[in-house]
Amino acid sequence: MRAPVFFQRFVFGAALVAATSALAASPPTRIRGTVETLTGDLLTVKQADGTETTIHLPPHLSVTALANSKLSDIKAGDYVGSAAVAGADGKLHAQEVHIFSETMRGVGEGHHPMAGPSQTMTNATVATVKADPSGSTLRLTYPGGEQAIEVGPDTRIVAIIPGDMALVKPGALVAVMVNPQGDGALTARAIQAEKDGVPPL
Repeated sequence: MRAPVFFQRFVFGAALVAATSALAASPPTRIRGTVETLTGDLLTVKQADGTETTIHLPPHLSVTALANSKLSDIKAGDYVGSAAVAGADGKLHAQEVHIFSETMRGVGEGHHPMAGPSQTMTNATVATVKADPSGSTLRLTYPGGEQAIEVGPDTRIVAIIPGDMALVKPGALVAVMVNPQGDGALTARAIQAEKDGVPPL
């Protein structure tokens, strides 16, 4: 089951904030769409509703991508994020699992309620990974607590990996975190780009 858009946007935003060396005071905005043009430091993105948005790209911009992964790629000590829903059995069942890079360790750490009924998000360090015929479970620990999350065979698992500007090309899907400027202009904070057919969040 795919994670709700709210979760995807939260994790993506948190990951990009962590990957950025300097944070502006104003809250970021997320622009998702297809690259129309990239001319110099100006990126034009066409969103799903047909709106075209031009974004200024500063030097040394952080670019990330996603790679499809599996439970066996996760090991004790990794930092991951998972949205989950409490089932009738009282257990938390993962909707999607994200493996963060080491530079993102600590992003959104903890166990948090979400907008959906019985829905939570846990960003934490993996203590143990159980994978056998009786079921797969991630035991996640964070300051002040821990959670056991059941991971079904159809749960989407992705790793957030480094990317580069070569991925930001016409026709590619991108999700851009931007800082609105006082004059209405938008400056990119970080980009997550499509790679090997794996779309951004």
